[in-house]
Amino acid sequence: MRYSVFWALSGVAAIGLIVGASGAWYGWLALALAGPLVALGVYDLRQTRHSLMRNYPVIAHMRWLFEGIRPEIRQYLIESDADAFPFNREQRSLVYQRAKEEVQTVPFGTQLDVYKPEYTYFTHSLAPRHFASFDFRVPVGGAACRQPYQISLFNISAMSFGALSGNAIQALNKGAKIGGFAHDTGEGGISRYHRQHGGDLIWELGSGYFGCRTDDGGFDAEKFARQSADPQIRMIEVKLSQGAKPGHGGVLPASKITPEIVEARGIPMGIDCVSPAAHPAFSTPVEFVRFLARLRDLSQGKPVGFKLCVGHPHEFMAIVKAMVEEGIYPDFIVVDGSEGGTGAAPVEFTNSVGMPLREGLHFVNMTLIGAGIRDRIRLGASGKIISGADIAAALALGADWCNSARGFMFALGCIQARSCHTNRCPTGVATQDDTRQRALVVPEKATRVASFHRNTLVGFGEMLGAMGLDRPDQITVDLLHIRTSDPGSLLHVRLETGQLSHTDCPLPFARPWALAQTASFARAA
Repeated sequence: MRYSVFWALSGVAAIGLIVGASGAWYGWLALALAGPLVALGVYDLRQTRHSLMRNYPVIAHMRWLFEGIRPEIRQYLIESDADAFPFNREQRSLVYQRAKEEVQTVPFGTQLDVYKPEYTYFTHSLAPRHFASFDFRVPVGGAACRQPYQISLFNISAMSFGALSGNAIQALNKGAKIGGFAHDTGEGGISRYHRQHGGDLIWELGSGYFGCRTDDGGFDAEKFARQSADPQIRMIEVKLSQGAKPGHGGVLPASKITPEIVEARGIPMGIDCVSPAAHPAFSTPVEFVRFLARLRDLSQGKPVGFKLCVGHPHEFMAIVKAMVEEGIYPDFIVVDGSEGGTGAAPVEFTNSVGMPLREGLHFVNMTLIGAGIRDRIRLGASGKIISGADIAAALALGADWCNSARGFMFALGCIQARSCHTNRCPTGVATQDDTRQRALVVPEKATRVASFHRNTLVGFGEMLGAMGLDRPDQITVDLLHIRTSDPGSLLHVRLETGQLSHTDCPLPFARPWALAQTASFARAA
């Protein structure tokens, strides 16, 4: 079906040539009309810049035709998710411009209503700074870490091979190699495509323990130690939950398991692959922090941390209490927002479960400050982070660095057709169909990935300079003004160092802290 128009035109041109050669004038007319379109289709199939044209020769030009008629056409006819995600048009345009090294300025001022009840802005300085380099780095690794890592301020968030195509994984990793930033593997294991170009990897361990899994789905310490010794793996991240579907497991049916997935995940062919909702390697906060310490030892001292979308506040606080009680601290924590997530998930989860990034990040940051351990742990943030302004907001709320999934998917050419789960992705990003993913040309898209990363940090750096600051860690919550219609919002609650143990601790934090216990994730009686 993707090539039907091209083949039909080719047939018309061929018939026209035959009929015209026999002396009929209308044969030459048919050739004159169909021939240029056939030539255009051949060009589409051979060019490497546009994945959509490679997968849909000739007819893909209709997309750009509609865009050229009127900008709104692009939003309402081309982008099927316009109603669900009203700002995605601007987000996509920004990423495409930065990935393609195009002009990134827009006319006619802000596109937002600055007087609406919900509005966020930064204050600027009359003494701005200017930077010679925008390669901002953050050291990750606590006292127990023997192989600290200098992570970029902006990195690729977790997206698994299987969810993304092999070509997409290659392009992301090669882009990370070019730009010197990190590529999170997602919980689907480390595939041959992650290794092909040598970009820095953050190995994410989900509840399926892919790549270090026993036959019955448990954690295999020997396999983990062997795999984590690879110098390409720079950090280890245990996934407790994710923004798209926090608290939800998954099953990869046997019918969808390919030899390449078997190789990456370390699972058998012909059997359903189950990712349980909860980790089988631990069941209490104390067991969890001990598990983190074990991973750090097995990986020869590489930075080890965990990712979560905040749910019940007392559960995260129970982990914090266990850290203090055991004297075991992760090197980092990544906070995922419920608005994040690029994969398919039940609508009940995507729209209704989990704490949004800003509230979750602020809660985690304040809890660590209130417990007196913030200086021991780095914080990452992921959840619909696209621009330098998004990075600045996350840093103001406590993050040390940021990750992005959808931004880098846009850089690969994703148009959000929202067919990721159908194996029919039109641009070859989220499919295992070889004929579709061949449209995604790795060297071309890798350059765009690196360009998006670099230009986003340039945009962030210009904002940082406009605020009169010299370093990203100088961005504080005082520079971020969040106007909200809810005066009791968690975002307005601030804690001092060690305040969780004081009698004057604010109730939104004091209540769950009192309910947290280290022996169980359940509430204390």
